[in-house]
Amino acid sequence: MKTTRIRNLLLLGLLALSGCTHQYVMSLTNGTRITAASKPRLEGGTYYYKDPSGHAASIPAGRVREISPASMVTDEKARFKSSVTK
Repeated sequence: MKTTRIRNLLLLGLLALSGCTHQYVMSLTNGTRITAASKPRLEGGTYYYKDPSGHAASIPAGRVREISPASMVTDEKARFKSSVTK
């Protein structure tokens, strides 16, 4: 009983801590991807964000094609992978 309670508390703590970090991926119009440590914010035609090392950075909004959470990003090349049939 006591070990189950401790295990549940540890799992709950890990779950709470893992929910605090959200990384975002910005896909640019030239195909480049930029990883941001926090959600980029749009101010006056420029996206401001922090890179994974915590440094502030910015990029013009016209160069950004899509912003999505890192957990939802898939590799574009993998989607178009062809298979050989015999």
